[in-house]
Amino acid sequence: MNTYDYDNALHYMIWGQWDDLLVLMVRTNDEFLSKKIETFLHACYYPSRHKDRLHSHEALLSYIDHAQTSTIESFSL
Repeated sequence: MNTYDYDNALHYMIWGQWDDLLVLMVRTNDEFLSKKIETFLHACYYPSRHKDRLHSHEALLSYIDHAQTSTIESFSL
């Protein structure tokens, strides 16, 4: 697994680089990350409810945090 995917996803989210986030969604090997990015981008592009956008944003951030924490713990073992 490429740990830079999580760093890049976080960077692209913070700076609003949606095109780069879309490319990362397609290229990553992490299917869960890809799905979270897809859901987030869909909520941003088709804003039906603000609540859905916030929920997908929080879900993506939570997954990135979990993946980075798990990666760091696996390296320390």
